[in-house]
Amino acid sequence: MRDHYDFSKMEGKKNPYTKLLKQPITIRLDRDSVDYFKSLTKEIGIPYQTLINLYLRDCAINKRKLQMQWDEM
Repeated sequence: MRDHYDFSKMEGKKNPYTKLLKQPITIRLDRDSVDYFKSLTKEIGIPYQTLINLYLRDCAINKRKLQMQWDEM
């Protein structure tokens, strides 16, 4: 190997896979929701975090909106 490499003429390229990387976040979910996805994990064999991500991605792709109505007091 060389003792010195000249990188001054090298052109940089953006990583094409950065769009595919997952972003770590903190999210608070109720126990029933987590337990539901964990039970699916036992059936399907996919980690529950992945199942939650797949479900949310499906909602985003299909532009699903939560339909609920708050009771007025």
